Amino acid sequence: MAAPPPPPPSPSPLPVSLIRHLGPNWYAGVMGTAIVANAGVALPVRVPGLHTFSLVFWVLSAVMLAVLLTARALHWARHPDQARDHLLDPAVAPFYGCLSMALLAVGGGTLLVGKDLIGLHAAVVTDAVLFVAGTAIGLLAAVGIPYLMVESHRIRPGSASPVWLLPVVAPMVSAALGPLLIPYLPPGQWQAALLLGCYTMFGLSMLATLVLLPIVFGRMVTGPRLPLVLTPTLFLVLGPLGQSVTAANKFADAAPGVVRSPYAEGFRMLAVIYGVPVMGFALLWFVFASAMLVRARRLGMRFSLTWWALTFPVGTCVTGAEGLARHTGLDVYRWLAVFLYACLLAAWAAAASLTVRGLATGAFVPAAVPAGTAGDAGAAGAGGAGGAAGATEAAGAAGAAGAAGAAGAAAGRP
Repeated sequence: MAAPPPPPPSPSPLPVSLIRHLGPNWYAGVMGTAIVANAGVALPVRVPGLHTFSLVFWVLSAVMLAVLLTARALHWARHPDQARDHLLDPAVAPFYGCLSMALLAVGGGTLLVGKDLIGLHAAVVTDAVLFVAGTAIGLLAAVGIPYLMVESHRIRPGSASPVWLLPVVAPMVSAALGPLLIPYLPPGQWQAALLLGCYTMFGLSMLATLVLLPIVFGRMVTGPRLPLVLTPTLFLVLGPLGQSVTAANKFADAAPGVVRSPYAEGFRMLAVIYGVPVMGFALLWFVFASAMLVRARRLGMRFSLTWWALTFPVGTCVTGAEGLARHTGLDVYRWLAVFLYACLLAAWAAAASLTVRGLATGAFVPAAVPAGTAGDAGAAGAGGAGGAAGATEAAGAAGAAGAAGAAGAAAGRP
């Protein structure tokens, strides 16, 4: 009896694997690209070609957002089990804040620079849609992710990381970009409601950050060291700082004629009285995080998607410095914005080129770690650590925290 014919060869599993393991952390690349456009178009110096340069980056960020939204929709449709696992994994869930911020950053860029390509009306409509969607997702993440951390996630003591800030920073991005839409709303109640709604999100996000930041820094001082692969996430602390300074200055721009004059004057004063000291702390943290980054590179830190943390947070400090330059009239803030923008461009070039190279060579898998992996090893995986080097480094960090933790991380279990 003749043997049955061999089954036809199955298609390559690579596309399925890519979709299945595509985590929300990949939206950080969209954020980092969009902030290059948004910060560049408002830079307080005249540079030939800068506007066109910013427009190109806005187009690139919009294309990246469209591709990622499509891929993530396929992820949810084809692999709902993995999508649920991401939400229940304390190392991955905080990255859902990146979806909100990606929508908001591209939407804001549409009104700032994209209008020159698609027209003002289309830009306003696009920004309004992305702002509403991004704000709704951001508020849901700001409440839902901390709730999951308390009720469902299993988190080892001493495993706090700056990644925990991502969900609560998203409303601050809404606060900073919402005022761009105020001139296009009917005068009166609508404009005032949006301005004060943004101010509400400003307070929500900043106070939540003040709750979480001591926990994160306390772990760094008294707990196990961050694994090298997570060192770039220290720059995430700049996000709520720079974005809040940006928001305060945007409130000052939008308030006249929207709220009564005493409150408009209060917003104008807030831009400087709040913005100057917070920018000072942001610069202190920038130097601290930079020193830690240099140390990590000397100790052998390799590329991972966590390098995108060097882009968007620094970009928020650029826009914050731009606002302070406008409201104080001081040249020092103009040149601070230029310096930080140069740092942003360097960070984007490094993160983007190495991401493209990693995808082209298959050097890393765009995956989050299996659900239930708490702590540093999981966060490193969520950050997109590439290849054996990233996995080994994360496992080593877990081992430093204890033999049992290392064994659980290696097995994909807490």
